[in-house]
Amino acid sequence: MTYRVVHYINQFFAGIGGEEKADIKPEVREGVVGPGMALKGAFKGEAEVVATIICGDNYFADNIDSTSEFVAETVKKFEADGFVAGPGFNAGRYGTACGAVCTAVGEKLGIPTVTALYPENPGAEMYKKGTYVIEAADSARGMGKAVPAMASLLLKLMKGEPIGTPEEEGYIEKGVRINMFYEKVGAERAIDMLIKKLKGEPFKTEYKLPVFDRVDPRPAIKDMAHAKVAIVTSGGIVPFGNPDHIAASSAQNYGEYDITGVLDLKEGEYQTAHGGYDQTYANQDADRVLPVDVLRDLEKEGRIGSLHNLFYTTVGNGTAVANAKKFGVEIGNKLKEAGVDAVILTST
Repeated sequence: MTYRVVHYINQFFAGIGGEEKADIKPEVREGVVGPGMALKGAFKGEAEVVATIICGDNYFADNIDSTSEFVAETVKKFEADGFVAGPGFNAGRYGTACGAVCTAVGEKLGIPTVTALYPENPGAEMYKKGTYVIEAADSARGMGKAVPAMASLLLKLMKGEPIGTPEEEGYIEKGVRINMFYEKVGAERAIDMLIKKLKGEPFKTEYKLPVFDRVDPRPAIKDMAHAKVAIVTSGGIVPFGNPDHIAASSAQNYGEYDITGVLDLKEGEYQTAHGGYDQTYANQDADRVLPVDVLRDLEKEGRIGSLHNLFYTTVGNGTAVANAKKFGVEIGNKLKEAGVDAVILTST
């Protein structure tokens, strides 16, 4: 039996174009396109890619539900036994799309789905419980490793074979707990691990604890009346028309905008580009997210020294941790060079 598989990719991997083509609507092509050729080889005749669905990253981010429904209906039409998306590597919007369509297809059709993402891709964390996510490199240079792993896991799923541990199969932990039976009780196993750790010997924990960044707080501002204050937001406030095309989710860039002489962010002059919350009230009055009006009042009253003439903005919705860190370092350096004393960071 040769299994039938449908493949999902974005406009870049389809060879259509980059960001300038990110708004293209979903289309269907029979057979393999782009990375589908590598998938075909990895299946070794046991499965074939019968169709490829292509969609622009921006279009998907703005039309998640309708596009996911379109993908599921297309997969059903081609009577597929399995569905694969990507690899999406560390591309935030693409990774989110891969996770979303795999989850939708699995839920609606009950067939196996697999994608491959970099662990810090927001799509991995958002959708790892709804689909199998092969751990991939952060860029397309990892294609040669990701595709065979995707094909191998999907074949096992379609055949109904037992699936091994994340380490054995190469997928990201799904967060599902399974009862295990051991000869030793937990306390004894914990002591054994502690002894090995103290001796510097290798050991494997049974439960990985989350790792959080710890940032030491800066000392308080002693004289706010003479402080230069800046505002930065992940709430997506931008000049009307979104001139830098900041994406509604999984941002790839941030904006820097001059507010010299601006006392109020008026409706029709400013808006939000954020796709993760109801935009109505932010578009009516962008000061609700980026409080320029209040800070101008404080500036006038002498309670702060001055408001920095530039503000920085991006979208936190689904944005990759790596991108967020990159934005933070770049913005922080610019604010430091400008002699800013304090920053007010607003969210949604």
